[in-house]
Amino acid sequence: MKPIHKISILALSLVLVSCFKEKNNDNAEDRYQPKEFVEVKHPEWSKNATIYEVNVRQFTPEGTFKAFEAHLPRIKKMGIDIIWLMPIHPIGFEKRKGTLGSYYSVKDYYGINPEFGTKADFKHLVDKIHSMGMYVIVDWVANHSSWDNPLAKEHPDWYTKTEEGNFQPTPWYDWDDVIDFDYDKPGIRKYMTEALVYWVKDFNIDGYRCDTAGFIPTDFWNNARAEMDSVKPVFMLAEWESRDLHQKAFDMTYSWTFWDKMAAVTRDKKSISGLVEYMAHDVSTFPRDGYRMLFTDNHDMNSWNKNMVYNFGNGLEASIVLTGTVNGMPLVYGGQEAGLDRSLAFFEKDLIDWSQMPYEGLFKKLFDVKHRNHALWNGKEGGVMVRIYNDKMEQVISFSRTKDKDRVIPIINYSDKPVTVKLNSNHLKGDYTEVFSGKKITLNGDDVFTLKPWEYLVLEK
Repeated sequence: MKPIHKISILALSLVLVSCFKEKNNDNAEDRYQPKEFVEVKHPEWSKNATIYEVNVRQFTPEGTFKAFEAHLPRIKKMGIDIIWLMPIHPIGFEKRKGTLGSYYSVKDYYGINPEFGTKADFKHLVDKIHSMGMYVIVDWVANHSSWDNPLAKEHPDWYTKTEEGNFQPTPWYDWDDVIDFDYDKPGIRKYMTEALVYWVKDFNIDGYRCDTAGFIPTDFWNNARAEMDSVKPVFMLAEWESRDLHQKAFDMTYSWTFWDKMAAVTRDKKSISGLVEYMAHDVSTFPRDGYRMLFTDNHDMNSWNKNMVYNFGNGLEASIVLTGTVNGMPLVYGGQEAGLDRSLAFFEKDLIDWSQMPYEGLFKKLFDVKHRNHALWNGKEGGVMVRIYNDKMEQVISFSRTKDKDRVIPIINYSDKPVTVKLNSNHLKGDYTEVFSGKKITLNGDDVFTLKPWEYLVLEK
């Protein structure tokens, strides 16, 4: 064997060192590049979507899927894109609350609540919703089951236990009609993921609203999302308010905080400073492509926190306008458009009164502009909220959102006193249309507006 020349070894060493340095330099540069936190690929149709929650039991006298179908044309006309159905599964009998029980006490994850109809009825409803250009997500209760769910006998090890070894509700909560799953056990993870995939694959639903999503390990949701996406792109809404769920699992989380900050002003007579702080944090701390669900009511609020009229009073319309123009996706809880001014019974039949529709037109105008104006689209498809300073900062919320050539400027007197306000609008000069009146408005800079208590303007171009 010929000896390797020392010069050849040196040359090879220099080449290796050079490559190592070059690779390290590349990695060093990569470390300083901004990276998107949200890895979830939102369904294309969700980019300017709105959402509507359906309490099937209370929606019609019949309380069935078939009867609910009659409402779909007007819901579509109002500007709704996603229909969220509260849990569709059979309800447990053991330790049931009230006469009819809680939707969230699930006896069979593969079954249909006979109150609502059959699997064939459900499939017909899903197909009908799709035929109208809307999408459907189902409320999913993965954290706990009813006491008489067969899993409790077939797989008792899938549940958490008290120190005495007994089944228990979620620790520290008084949810006496349910028992808590243990997600440290691979068995329940596999079962629950397969059940989630079943309804997507066999019934063509478009995703889920996941009850108490934060009580369940995020890595479970990350994997479940991937398995569902392998069947079709799904849309996932978490009943939770946390950044980490947006990375790989959920398109949208609740913004309970936004509701709290609005109600603090309208109901509790506090200043708007908390609401302003929320918007500041939304711009600076929330993932740009994460969706937040905004609302003035939902089934939890309506059931346990009175109703939208009690909580928002004369500021209700202004609050609805905020939920439709602030960064996020607006929710309508079924019955709000009809002026729902009471708490619906949760465990009994309690029919919504559809005889009047005082807020239907307001929602429709808001959703029309959301659909057509890119500035109000969801996540990174929409415009960032930019504060417009004014000389009545303690009363008036004013901001702009711009995306490409589109712009929306909400100006809201979020107070119970009239106001004349001057906006620092020198960078927003131009011609606009006020969304609700159709009036043409030109901004010339330092523009002055006089607004009644709770009055709002939404300028669009």
